[in-house]
Amino acid sequence: MCFTPTSHPPIVPILGGALDGQRIELVAADGTHLAAFRARAADPTGAGIAILPDVRGLYGFYEELALRFAEAGIDAVAIDYFGRTAGVAPRDADFDFMAHVGKTTWAGVSADIGAAVEHLRSADGGAVRSVFTVGFCFGGRMAFDSATLGLKLSGVTGFYGIPAGTGRNDAPAPIDVVDRMECPVLGLFGGADTAIPHETVMAFEAALGKAKVEHRIVEYEGAPHSFFDRTYEDHAAASDDAWQQVLRFIGAETAAG
Repeated sequence: MCFTPTSHPPIVPILGGALDGQRIELVAADGTHLAAFRARAADPTGAGIAILPDVRGLYGFYEELALRFAEAGIDAVAIDYFGRTAGVAPRDADFDFMAHVGKTTWAGVSADIGAAVEHLRSADGGAVRSVFTVGFCFGGRMAFDSATLGLKLSGVTGFYGIPAGTGRNDAPAPIDVVDRMECPVLGLFGGADTAIPHETVMAFEAALGKAKVEHRIVEYEGAPHSFFDRTYEDHAAASDDAWQQVLRFIGAETAAG
């Protein structure tokens, strides 16, 4: 489990920073309806972000995270992966998400990401000019891979997305498709992550460099896998810095665009 059911994003809310937040339905290119949560910024910067959750799919943690992005001026939409197998209705804490994770496909997830990006570029989503993805664990791998989808993204961020080896579905290993990545990459990893050894992180960084993909890779000494999703007190310094890394990355790439 990437986080406990009661966990919250380790970010202090900004009063008045978000215009609104609500659950919505998106329609992917293959006709699939998927659940999503939209958060609109009261003072938009022109940036928008598609949030790709961990294996639980759309959950309260990611709805709150969308609001935190909106409070920072970044229109956000967090998506669910299980529209094809579990429908769009809200689910309780007993939902057997792992029974559905293995049924996801890269084609399906790609279509869902595309729907999120299309929404952000629409008037309802904020009509943003710069679109980013950010993902966590399972979603981190999907976020890295989203740089290959031809969506004209301004950047992608993966929090402890496993960049090499086989994954939970047929999505390619990010390290194997760096030559197809079309935008800057930010990778955030825990230095004590037993699922992603330091050598794997370094190999990913080297591959990005060889492919001449603009990138920044950060490892947080002593931080475990899923450090951003756990209690703030346990990994406050790493979580604070990671959040600032993401905001700076989005700000810089939006300005550059």
